[in-house]
Amino acid sequence: MAITVGMVSLGCAKNRVDGEMMMATLKNEGFCLVNDAALADVAIVNTCGFIDDAKQESIDEILELAKLKQEGQIRAIVVTGCMAERYREEIRKELPEADAVIGIGANTEIADIIRQTHRDITPESFPPKNRLPLYGERVHSTPSYYSYIKVAEGCDSRCAYCAIPMIRGRYRSRPMESIVEEAKGLAADGTKELILIAQDTSRYGEDLYGRLMLPALLDQLCEIDGLRWIRLLYCYPDYITDELLDTMARQKKVVKYIDLPLQHVSGRMLKSMYRGGDRQSITALLHKIRGRVPGITLRTTLITGFPGETEEDFTELSEFVKEIRFHRMGCFAYSREEGTAAAKMPNQIDEEVKLHRRDLLMEQQMRIMEEQCQKEIGETITVLTEGYDRYAECWFGRSEQDAPEIDGKVFFFAKEQKPSPGQFARVKITNFIECDLIGEVEELL
Repeated sequence: MAITVGMVSLGCAKNRVDGEMMMATLKNEGFCLVNDAALADVAIVNTCGFIDDAKQESIDEILELAKLKQEGQIRAIVVTGCMAERYREEIRKELPEADAVIGIGANTEIADIIRQTHRDITPESFPPKNRLPLYGERVHSTPSYYSYIKVAEGCDSRCAYCAIPMIRGRYRSRPMESIVEEAKGLAADGTKELILIAQDTSRYGEDLYGRLMLPALLDQLCEIDGLRWIRLLYCYPDYITDELLDTMARQKKVVKYIDLPLQHVSGRMLKSMYRGGDRQSITALLHKIRGRVPGITLRTTLITGFPGETEEDFTELSEFVKEIRFHRMGCFAYSREEGTAAAKMPNQIDEEVKLHRRDLLMEQQMRIMEEQCQKEIGETITVLTEGYDRYAECWFGRSEQDAPEIDGKVFFFAKEQKPSPGQFARVKITNFIECDLIGEVEELL
């Protein structure tokens, strides 16, 4: 009987893609894949190691599976992903329940690793990070109508707070031909929304082609039949060029949405973070983006409580958020990561202060989003249907303003028309609740 394998994939979409490639390898090697890791012979935990909360989630998941292993429901636990890459010794010492701990470069060895655990061997493999494949066959874990596509791996930026370069290695772009070919296959299999991801999507191609190639890539992807939306995540502000913005404005398939993690706006803080710019330059960039791409949804991520952040720095950040009025925003309390420059900096901020500042910013952002929702009442927008909410007795989906898993939903009623998941609909907005829009179908597309 074939060994059954299930995976719990945590963290970002990039990690999800890595997990999907591992599952394809296992399927091709004759393993039986199950959706629930708790029901498998071997459970894989594809961990995240980005910040403390993510690491704790990974640890909790391993411990939950360990209980099932103790009860005899599963046979072995394999730990991989970013936390495994970064904390191999600690995991071996503190989580003996793990039967195998492997680095990201060993993802291609996953079939042999599992076979060894099934023979009661406790393998460990940490080859070079650049052995992590940039692309390959995948078993998709997202609904068929949207797919992530990884255009690059790693990062060269070395921001003071971030451990990703240590975990993932140098920036590596994939050849454009491979991206286009994979996108054509995804479209043929039903993908309507293609979401481009990398540690820094906007830098795509610089290492391979000697110049930024994201605009050229978008042009080629827009030619693919079947794709309706193409979305950009994780764009670094330093690489937002006029060519990119003009491409976004010109190409109808590229949704008018950009995820631009800014982290802070105080020039003093940004310098301390090893990032460039200040409030004036960032404000100018955002105005330029809005001017060249009318109607664009701006999403950002901020950090509160970075070492040395004063009340004046935080006030400047708060005033900036009020001024810019982002459509979507996330905020993290600074996480002190071992091995980063920021971890050794003086003037570390108390945890309560970091969390309080984060909460203040998010409360402020919620008010902004509520005001934006109010303005959308009476408007008609295009929504990608995702399913039916039996509790609310209505359909739900996402607009161009909403990336999956990180943004909100649009709830809508369809009296005589019954949309199916993956179908687009024109929805007239009538109300909102907790920053999620509510509306009625005018037309199914």
